[in-house]
Amino acid sequence: MPALPEAFLRLPLAHRALHDRRQGRPENSRAALLAAIGAGYGAEIDVQLSSDGHAMVFHDATLDRLTPDAGPLHARTRTELGHIPLLGSHETVPTLEEVLALVAGRIPLLIEVKDQDGALGPDVGPLEQAVAEAVAGYDGPLAVMSFNPHSVTTFARHAPDIAHGLTTAAFDAASWPDLPAATRDRLRAIPDYDPSSACFISHQADDLARPRVADLRAAGAAILCWTIRTPKAEARARTLADNITFEGYLPPCPGP
Repeated sequence: MPALPEAFLRLPLAHRALHDRRQGRPENSRAALLAAIGAGYGAEIDVQLSSDGHAMVFHDATLDRLTPDAGPLHARTRTELGHIPLLGSHETVPTLEEVLALVAGRIPLLIEVKDQDGALGPDVGPLEQAVAEAVAGYDGPLAVMSFNPHSVTTFARHAPDIAHGLTTAAFDAASWPDLPAATRDRLRAIPDYDPSSACFISHQADDLARPRVADLRAAGAAILCWTIRTPKAEARARTLADNITFEGYLPPCPGP
C-alpha cells in the first residue's frame, strides 16, 4: 500500500485548482492550475470520461454549467471537448495528460475520479484504466480518490504504486437524493477503507467530528477534508484533519 506523499499533508489543496472565473480562471482549467502553482498550493482536480475513452479534467457529468454547450460530456470525443470553451476564459476542456504535463510534479495533484456507475456501484472500469494509463510514469506527488469505492479498488488494480483513497461524506439524503438509503447508510460508515487498501480519506468538512474519522486517523490514515471556504472553518477543520481542500479564500501556505 503506497503512502500519501508528504506534500499532501503540508500544502493546502485548491479545490478544482485555484479557480476564479472573474479573473479568467475557470475551475479545473490550465489557468487555475498555473495560479495554484504560482501561489505554492497543491491542487485537487476532477476527471470524467470522453466517448473515446480519455480522462478529461472536468467536474460535471454534463457540459451545461461550465461551457456554452449542453449535454453529457461522455457523448463527446477528446477532440470535440478540446474545442469546447470553458465559460469565463479562452480555454477548453483539457485532457488529464495535458494537465500532468503542465503541472510536471511542481505541486501535489489530487485526482478525483467521478462516479461513472450513477449510484456509486460496480459499473466502473474504463475511466479508472484511462487515469492509470495517463499517470503511468508521472514524476511528482500524486494521489487518486473517488466517492465510489469500486472505482478506488479498480484503479488500484491498474496502478498499485499510486497512493489512493476514498472521498467520504455524511451521505445525507438532501445532498444525495438519488442514492438509495441503504447505500448511503453503508458508505457513511466508511467500510471500504481497508478492503480498498486506501491510505487516506478526504472527508466532508462539517462531518469531521464523526467517530469513524477519528478512529481512522488514530489507526494511521491521513485525513484530508473538503471544502473549506473561510479561515474560521479552516481553524476548526485543522483540529480534526491533517490538511484542507479550499476555495474562495487564500489560506496560509508554508511554501516549499
